[in-house]
Amino acid sequence: RIACSKERFPDERIQTRGCVDDEIMQQEIRPLLAVDIIEQLHRQFALLSGGRGKDGSPIITFPEFPGFNEVSDEDFVNVVTYLTSIPSMDAASIGFIIILDRRKDKWNSAITSLARIAGSFPGNLQLVLVLKPSRLLQRAIADFSMRLHRDDFKLKVPIVMLNSLSDLHGYIEKGQLTCDLGGTLDYCHSQWIHHRTAIENFALTVKSTAQMLQQFGTDLAETELPNDVQCTKDLLITHTEKHDKLKDELKLAIKQGNTLLSCIKDQASKTESHILNPDEVENQTTVERLLAQLDETENAFEQFWSRHHLKLEQCLQLRHFEQDFREVKVSLDGLMETLLGLSDTGDCVARMEHLLADLKTLEDKAQESLEKAQLHAQHGDQLIQSNHYAVDSIRPKCVELRRICDDFSNGAKKKRDVLTKSLEIHKRIDEVNQWCESGVYLLASQAVDRCQTQEGAEGALQDIECYMNTAKEQQLILRFSLIFILPLLYLPMQIKAQTALKRLDDVQEMFEKRHTSLKKLSAKQTRPVQPVAPRPESSPKRTSPKTPQPTAPSDYSYIRHLWCIVEIFDCGFVVVFIFVQGYAAALDDPELFYLIPPSLENKKEVLFGNLPEIYKFHQKVFLKELENSAEKPELVGTCFLKQKEELQIYEKYCQNKPRSEALWRQCGDSLFFQVKLCQKRLDHKLSLDAYLLKPVQRITKYQLMLKVLILNYTNILLLNFHSFYIKNSEGTAELEEALATMLDIIKSVNDSMHQIGNLNDLGKLLMQGSFNVWTDHKKGHSKVKDLARFKPMQRHLFLYHKMLLFCKKREETSDGHEKSPSYSFKHSLKVGRTPSLTVR
Repeated sequence: RIACSKERFPDERIQTRGCVDDEIMQQEIRPLLAVDIIEQLHRQFALLSGGRGKDGSPIITFPEFPGFNEVSDEDFVNVVTYLTSIPSMDAASIGFIIILDRRKDKWNSAITSLARIAGSFPGNLQLVLVLKPSRLLQRAIADFSMRLHRDDFKLKVPIVMLNSLSDLHGYIEKGQLTCDLGGTLDYCHSQWIHHRTAIENFALTVKSTAQMLQQFGTDLAETELPNDVQCTKDLLITHTEKHDKLKDELKLAIKQGNTLLSCIKDQASKTESHILNPDEVENQTTVERLLAQLDETENAFEQFWSRHHLKLEQCLQLRHFEQDFREVKVSLDGLMETLLGLSDTGDCVARMEHLLADLKTLEDKAQESLEKAQLHAQHGDQLIQSNHYAVDSIRPKCVELRRICDDFSNGAKKKRDVLTKSLEIHKRIDEVNQWCESGVYLLASQAVDRCQTQEGAEGALQDIECYMNTAKEQQLILRFSLIFILPLLYLPMQIKAQTALKRLDDVQEMFEKRHTSLKKLSAKQTRPVQPVAPRPESSPKRTSPKTPQPTAPSDYSYIRHLWCIVEIFDCGFVVVFIFVQGYAAALDDPELFYLIPPSLENKKEVLFGNLPEIYKFHQKVFLKELENSAEKPELVGTCFLKQKEELQIYEKYCQNKPRSEALWRQCGDSLFFQVKLCQKRLDHKLSLDAYLLKPVQRITKYQLMLKVLILNYTNILLLNFHSFYIKNSEGTAELEEALATMLDIIKSVNDSMHQIGNLNDLGKLLMQGSFNVWTDHKKGHSKVKDLARFKPMQRHLFLYHKMLLFCKKREETSDGHEKSPSYSFKHSLKVGRTPSLTVR
């Protein structure tokens, strides 16, 4: 990764050939500058006028100076050392020529000067020229002294004693001598000091500037690149400010050098005949060289800064790119997470349409982020094409952005396809379910009276056949979906479609059975007859019913028999179908938990009671046995007698009915029942509570159908019609016993609904009902007691094996709904033995 905490600039330095000439800037060899000995230089006891010998040797002049002997050795050494450091290395290597002017001095002073020069001159001497004192005595002394003490000076160069300036001119040309030595060399000592100071200051400026630039370059090269946008901006600003400051100092140094160069050149232009001496020429050359080196340094510095500034700008671009990349990626990751979290499964059409709408909303929301990601990837491509230094970091991010965009687009497209196909399957399943429900309602709505005539039976048969024809279209559509669409969807959806198809087959099978029964009915040649109502007070215990006057051929009774069997087949089927397929499954669907009202949570068994148990009993046991009795009416009673104990399950359902009704009053108006499932989804005309009442109604309807079967079966026996079908009268007794059993079950159910609590210690509840009760008062006036004896009290009695309870019944209403009755205990009587009661 390029943008790491250890990322640095390239190790670039500002490369120059040197910013000052070696002779001036090497302070380790020549540490002295003019400014360091400015006072000593102004005393002028030693001069470097710029003159040269015939071989180019630099000339150092010791002019007339009365206080020369008073100059300290330190000052002498400093001045002489400084003067010998000025000429170039080439000139200094030739050797210096010293002119010692002592014409106005005494010879003793000259001897002292020579001794000092011999003892402390730091440079290479080529020749020493001494102008002897002009007075005759001092000149004679000088000649004599030189012959005697020449070796005392310890000089390895010739010492020439000169008597006059003309002798001097024989060694040095006049053009290389100042006017005080009879020459024509233009020399101003104060101007010389000024030039020397200015040149040295300029050299120091060049050196310090070069060092600052070099240090700045080193600092930049060692700077770690920041990892965020703001720090990179701050660093760019800081470095730019330093660069601008150094740039200004560099410009000042160049200006200083140009000014100095102009001063040197102005000196040469004073007169047309003026010619710069070698030292002045060397000064000019030095300044020009320093200026050239400054220019070279400036160019090198700007090139370095250009690279560095580009690197900083690219770093800032990279940090912006990385910051935008992180923001875009977080947004895209969030969208991708939302997309993955968006369910592609649902339990109904409305849910699938809602999921499709959510997907469309997510796609609209993601459009801006996707466009931003694509633009950011294009920006990364532009950075790569511009030779950005962090190509290896930018390119993977561009690839990542495009990959995430493609993953989201492909994922959204795939999810949209799945949702669309799932929606289509759900619509097909709903159509099948609607067809099945409508078919069940059609079967349940074909009343017995309609089939009393052949025309009615044929009309019902025609309705059945027309509806059965529509099943082919439903099967074709759903099976097509199962073959071409469903394999692409999730397993629960496949199971749900298979279940719908199985339900379609089951309902078709019901229609086929009904179709078979109706064909048999319509095939009978019947005449219009007067229906015979069942005897209202027929005793279920009778063994030999009275022979009724036959009013119709036995065909009608047989039709009534078959239709009662059909009604028993349909008993509870509609309710159970609605419960199992419409409500119970929805209550267990996790996707619909948010719609379930709080009052219904974990109370499905309260609302539906033991309806699953009733459904299981009818589907797996009772219905199969009744189907076997379709052609043998005598077996119907056996079915009821055989399942006598199992039919007690209705008692439990009826006992729970008050609790179910109370719970329905709390949650019946909720969105779960009204919109998602009941009237809207299942297209029901009745609400769920109406269907929950059906089992209570059905348990009472069984005994009516049994009475009809007994009456019709009796007619068959009396007329001896279809005797080939009925061989004996055993079926009648079994039907009557079944009727008695159902009446007992109804009574037990009715009694259980009035159960006042857990009174197991009192034994089984044998009977209950409301009665008028009279009692007397043990206290009070006798007339009052007589009066009270004839005033009845309404009491509800509960007869158990061990006790008779007297209670007062209280019925209350709330919000327009009847509540379950409550009972207040008033009195009790112990029962000594189990009473023998006959229930009529």
